[in-house]
Amino acid sequence: MPKPQSLTRQHAIGGAVGVLLLVFALVYRFFPAALKVEPAILKSHSAAVSSAPIAAGVKPHSLTPAESELNAGPPISLAPTAVIAARAREGTFGSGHAGKGKVADLLSEAGRAARDGNLIGPGKGSALSLVLEATEQAPDDTQVKRAVSLLHARLVANVQQSLASGDADAARASLNALKQLPGGGEDIAPLAARIDAAGKVQPLLEQASDLIQKGKLEGPGEDTALAVYRKVLALDPENVVARQGLQRVQQAALDRALTAAAQNDDAKAESALADAEAILPSSPGLAETRARIAAMRTGRADNLLTQAESALDAGNLELAGKLAAQAGTLGASTDAFLAKVQNAREYASFHPGQVFTDHFLDIVGQAPAMVVIPRGSFLMGAPQRSRSQTSAEQPQHEVTIAKGFAVARAEVTVAEFRAFVQNSGYVPDSDRLGGASVYDEANGRMQTRAGVDWQDDYAGQRARDNDPVVNVSWNDAHAFVEWLARHTGKHYRLPTEAEYEYAERAGTTTTYWWGNGTPRQKVENLTGSGDRSPAHRSWANAFQGYTDGYWGPAPVASFMPNPFGLYDMSGNVSEWVADCWHDNYMRAPTDGSAWINPGCSDRVIRGGSWGSAPEQDRSSYRQGVPADTRSGRVGFRVARDL
Repeated sequence: MPKPQSLTRQHAIGGAVGVLLLVFALVYRFFPAALKVEPAILKSHSAAVSSAPIAAGVKPHSLTPAESELNAGPPISLAPTAVIAARAREGTFGSGHAGKGKVADLLSEAGRAARDGNLIGPGKGSALSLVLEATEQAPDDTQVKRAVSLLHARLVANVQQSLASGDADAARASLNALKQLPGGGEDIAPLAARIDAAGKVQPLLEQASDLIQKGKLEGPGEDTALAVYRKVLALDPENVVARQGLQRVQQAALDRALTAAAQNDDAKAESALADAEAILPSSPGLAETRARIAAMRTGRADNLLTQAESALDAGNLELAGKLAAQAGTLGASTDAFLAKVQNAREYASFHPGQVFTDHFLDIVGQAPAMVVIPRGSFLMGAPQRSRSQTSAEQPQHEVTIAKGFAVARAEVTVAEFRAFVQNSGYVPDSDRLGGASVYDEANGRMQTRAGVDWQDDYAGQRARDNDPVVNVSWNDAHAFVEWLARHTGKHYRLPTEAEYEYAERAGTTTTYWWGNGTPRQKVENLTGSGDRSPAHRSWANAFQGYTDGYWGPAPVASFMPNPFGLYDMSGNVSEWVADCWHDNYMRAPTDGSAWINPGCSDRVIRGGSWGSAPEQDRSSYRQGVPADTRSGRVGFRVARDL
């Protein structure tokens, strides 16, 4: 029987042999090149070319069979993804080295250090230190030279990236490491110059920006943006900000050239073009401007008007006026065009009756469709019937709206209001305070009912998406327009009371925008004697002989627009406006602005509704209610400054 010592020794030897066999099997399977073998399974798999990048200055060389096999690796099905990724990363430094020994180990360690982010760190464990040591051991080794070139490229890229991000200290560290590598001299000087310039460039760029803000773009002397940008490029020829700055300065010169040509001052135009050419000789803007001026000089009268139209379309009203004036001196008829220029000044390049839609800047969606309202004057309110009579619609007074504005073509819909609530997280008053006043078919009256909110219609049932939103307070409407303004960048608001009446009248002086009595066709959703509720109720006070087919609100824009192109201004639902309630028009504004008293609790409602008596559909009719009122007869629309 063997001695215990012998058994222990045998067990140890057997265990060691087993470990060696396991290691041999793993190496044979995943790294066959290390054993100088070519497993049969690899013979049927095409060797792949190494994907490791070849650094500048290193010529590609023919791969030995061992190198081809190593770079190709085992078929994807034979190795885990992690192993393949690790070997691909290792290829950065020395992975193609077919030999053994200290140099191969150094390059392998350098690869691991680079993967760990220790490219130039302190101590002997950085990729830089290990590659330098390999260079000392075997300066002529192909893979050592390749590792030097790869590290060189990495360091140059690091310097450039650090400069781009403004980290001059990191750039210097990478440059100092680059200096230690053999063969990197040609890159060191320009990179060092850029690093030295980095500290001087930023103050100059800030100075140039300040000069642009002050309008000092070009001209004689050093106190111009042009002179400062040239200083930057002298220090750092690759500086992108300075190159863009030159383009902006050149554009100012090109604008001067166009202006001079528009004034028939050819000498001044050529001088400005020469200044622009001295800034950027080959820019597309310079060539384009030369072509435009040449076109202006041939057949000046017609071409000046064409250029003026283009300037007007682009919103450059000053240039458009100058061009039109020059065309006029040549005998062209410019009255109609100058009227269009004046119109653009008053309507911000829109035109009365134009329909437009603003898209949101930061979220998906768009504002309601808007109609441009022409400027003008009108008599606001109703005439006094007798000297002793007082009325909320008196005294009648002239209001002048000097600048065009826009009003939503239709009332805000349930779908539009839902998008606002979902995006903003706003809690409408119908939810916060509870309920609204809705129509009760049982008794034919409006009654307050709990649980009704803005998603419901006039009767407390779920509304359709294209129904006008009702059961909303003035507070809700105000929150909606603030949300629109925030996401469009435009000044959305509620219309003022004067703007609403002006837009509702749409240039008419009659009781209603369609005339003085019962409409002869379906113009609005009104109370007509022919209308019937679901329970066959009829209106006690209605337009005789009129029917529109709806008891309750109709989907927005279901009927005719008024002469300004606006729908549902006198019917469908009454609408909130911006003003506080005042009992009459004494001391009311005459410029169309909102009449606001800070902290007022009552607001104005304008326009008739599906349930309003004919008297309440008049263009001058107004009423005041608390700002938190919620009713199935009240909604709103939006306005916007141009």
